[in-house]
Amino acid sequence: MLGADAIVKCLEMEGVRNVYGYPGVAICPFYNSILQSDIRTILVRTEQNAAHMASGEARISGKPGVCAVTSGPGATNVITGIATAFADSIPMIVITGQVNSELLGSDVFQEADITGAVESFVKYSYLVKDANDIPRIMKEAFYIASTGRKGPVLIDVPIDIQNQSLKNFRYPEEVNLRTYKPTFKGNTQQIKKVIRELENAKKPIICAGGGVFLANADDELQKFAEKKGIPVVSTMMGIGVLPTAHPLYFGMVGNNGKPYANKAMNDADVIIMIGARVADRAVNRPELISNGNKTLIHMDVDPAEIGKNAYSTIPLVGDAEAILEELTASDTDADYSAWVKELTAARKAFKPARKPSSKFVDPAEFVKQLTTDMIDGSIYVADVGQNQIWSCANIVIGKGRMLTSGGMGTMGYAIPAALGAKIAAPKRQTVAVCGDGGFQMSMCELATYVQHNVQAKIVVLRNGYLGMVREYQHYTYDDAYSMVKLDGDPDLEHIAAAYGFDYLRLDNMKDSKAVIKKFLNDKKNVLLECIVDPKDVVKPE
Repeated sequence: MLGADAIVKCLEMEGVRNVYGYPGVAICPFYNSILQSDIRTILVRTEQNAAHMASGEARISGKPGVCAVTSGPGATNVITGIATAFADSIPMIVITGQVNSELLGSDVFQEADITGAVESFVKYSYLVKDANDIPRIMKEAFYIASTGRKGPVLIDVPIDIQNQSLKNFRYPEEVNLRTYKPTFKGNTQQIKKVIRELENAKKPIICAGGGVFLANADDELQKFAEKKGIPVVSTMMGIGVLPTAHPLYFGMVGNNGKPYANKAMNDADVIIMIGARVADRAVNRPELISNGNKTLIHMDVDPAEIGKNAYSTIPLVGDAEAILEELTASDTDADYSAWVKELTAARKAFKPARKPSSKFVDPAEFVKQLTTDMIDGSIYVADVGQNQIWSCANIVIGKGRMLTSGGMGTMGYAIPAALGAKIAAPKRQTVAVCGDGGFQMSMCELATYVQHNVQAKIVVLRNGYLGMVREYQHYTYDDAYSMVKLDGDPDLEHIAAAYGFDYLRLDNMKDSKAVIKKFLNDKKNVLLECIVDPKDVVKPE
């Protein structure tokens, strides 16, 4: 058995079904070996999107996604996808080919120190120096990626190591890393403190982040909230932890969140932060949630996140699902119905300030109509920019999922991530929504959908601008626009035809319901272009 064969065998033993990537000489031994496997290989059109596709699959399957690229520019191209996964704690295995190990450090053709380059945004990385280490390294990599705070692990394999013979292949049954011992069960005394706080609280709030999904704890969170009668808000990455129509759900918090969600955070006397980093987009003034008038309970599997951005009164390290099970089973006698009634009244009193032009598609109303008509349990993948904020503010979710790039805010994420999500759950309706800027960053992957027979449903909200930056320049620089107008954009109808996609266009909201129905019912690959007012804004003046 060669080193390349061993890598493939390890992937098989981990139950990997798909590998996304792009070949080159330095990774060819691996891709030659994988021909003898049932693992499906998906050829991407640029390496960054291999990581985004692996991310989309991981977020729906709950298991690490896998991508494999060549050395040099192949490895450096995938870096943005790795950083995107790291920022959102997505489990991923990234395999990179490398030049012959004897030539490392010689600046030979397509050599790049990829382990050094990704050091700040991988959970761990390996440079394989002996093929006999491959089984151990692969086992450790999957364990590290999928436990504790999940994240990407990179394995750099020189071509000579891929071609080296193993003395003996034995895949470890377990992993025991002396310096890596993630906490699963929450501290009993800390849990008791949380219960006492809830008994004394008048206005508690749960703020749920993406870590709830990573812990597969969304069902348990709903049980906990319903049993205790505690209202819930979410960060962007936590959207969908409760159905958006649930009476206890009060929307997304933060700069672009709902006013009544931010009111809930501001007025609460106890905040239970679950699987969220207290980052600036969700909480731009951390001191307001950690002052003496509030009790901040911060629950996270990563102890480094607790107290990093806001002082926590009760830190609680552990797996969210396990801790929530204990909290749900606890006996508390508090009644928060008056608090829920107060927030419900605030939600009913809220009047959106939007004044959309009837000459264009109203993206806020479009997202509502689209997601209302999508099958329950569907997957909605939002790109980055104005389309992301319109999506977060107006999406309707039951038991479905919304995926997006939250921590890194990577444009071009939606189309490849939706492909990975669709491969992970081929029976679930999946829609990618992006702006015309983000679309052009990854429109090459339309070929990947076609080549691998994956159904694509893509919406492009087209306004001819890099809308979010244009909006910032509008407010900050008094309409002095620099580098934001997308002159030279392609004709999307011709782009769709070039890839064999069906094409639909929506110019205003007059025929929106009929066009959305046609879009969702189309059995083929379909691209829907929506013409948005170039001067529309996320935050009305």
